[in-house]
Amino acid sequence: ITVILAAVIGTFVLGLGDDLQDTQPTASFDFEFDSSNGVTITHSGGDTIDGTTDTVTVNATGGGGATLDQPWSASLSAGTSEDFTTDGQDWNEETVSVNWQASGGGSSATLGSSTAPDNS
Repeated sequence: ITVILAAVIGTFVLGLGDDLQDTQPTASFDFEFDSSNGVTITHSGGDTIDGTTDTVTVNATGGGGATLDQPWSASLSAGTSEDFTTDGQDWNEETVSVNWQASGGGSSATLGSSTAPDNS
């Protein structure tokens, strides 16, 4: 018992306990691209993500140059969706991803991604 207690206390004293609390949420997302350079992303299931404490952003990278780097404006729960628009460039196989970062900044993860259609 003493060894177990010492290990638990040591973990928190060394700061490792903070990383244990920043576990990434599990969520799935649906991506619906449209011809007006937009994408509707829907949280289709999984954990609710508190957008007031954690940071969730949507990015588009690669492909033909359409860029997207916007925050998700609210908390995410199953069924919620939000529309995002590129910088005016047409979709051309960019990777659009939903990224999460814990409030303390210690943990981050890509929660979902999809490849945009080729509209070039």
